[in-house]
Amino acid sequence: MKHIPALLACLFVVCGQPLAADGPASKLHRIEAQTAQGLQALFKFTGEPMPLVSGHRGGPDKGFPENCIPTFERTLQRTFAMLEVDPRYTKDGAIVVFHDATLERTSTGKGKVTDFTLAELKQLRLKDTEGNLTEFQMPTLDEALVWARGKTVLVLDQKDVPVAVRVKKIEEHKAEGHAMLIVNTFKDAQACHAANPNVMMEVMIPNRAKAAEFDTLGIPWRNVVAFVGHVPPEDKGLYELIHAKGAHCMIGTSRNLDRQFIRKEVADLKQLEPGYRAFQQRGADLIETDIPAHLGPMLYGTRLVPASKRKFFLAP
Repeated sequence: MKHIPALLACLFVVCGQPLAADGPASKLHRIEAQTAQGLQALFKFTGEPMPLVSGHRGGPDKGFPENCIPTFERTLQRTFAMLEVDPRYTKDGAIVVFHDATLERTSTGKGKVTDFTLAELKQLRLKDTEGNLTEFQMPTLDEALVWARGKTVLVLDQKDVPVAVRVKKIEEHKAEGHAMLIVNTFKDAQACHAANPNVMMEVMIPNRAKAAEFDTLGIPWRNVVAFVGHVPPEDKGLYELIHAKGAHCMIGTSRNLDRQFIRKEVADLKQLEPGYRAFQQRGADLIETDIPAHLGPMLYGTRLVPASKRKFFLAP
């Protein structure tokens, strides 16, 4: 390896697995907040558009499995994106990034993830969105956190890894500037804030009553991105209330508009653009999507990053 230029090596290996052939880091749309305070500043609502999407499970596509580092690379080649991932325990207590509790749907394995050691899981290969076998391996959470620094923001979902352990992993990697947690309950939000008040969270706040309840927890709004749901709230005032607190609103399209594109119910994603734009016009700042590599370029294209956020965004 010492005779191979470092750049060439980077093209082929990240954390022990091959990259997509067109994935050098210099070609990525990178988000670099660096510190916890930087991440809070990135997600502070200013009234200006945020030119990034949230890639659900990293943005899988044909040839690119979900929860896979080469898939993350491919998403960032095409758009600025934060990336939602799914940590799960192995039999021997390691943490891998894998969505399902069982292996069959997206890998060559059979059975429960928790019935296999990390070494055994590393022997498997991942399947893409169409069930096709790829050369890619299941990454560990450690590998994903190391890879993400200086490139994106990882959003760690719950699955079977509790809040305290996810917070500890972020601390181990000094990743408060490039990783955040999804918390399923306000109790979990309090636990996260108590464990480390610098760790940001994605919190479900679907109505004004929940916003008022969140206000009683003692957690600063600068610590959260508010997920308002997969169905747009009828109350437009909810967006205004959250914005007034200084937080961004996120809506999910993985269960509605994205599916029409994935199932080829439309000939072109442009046919669905009015629907996505309507969510934005209503007040959604961020869209969590299964198709970030397609949606990001359509929504933002070459739009300039707002001046107040420019230092966080590094285009190829």
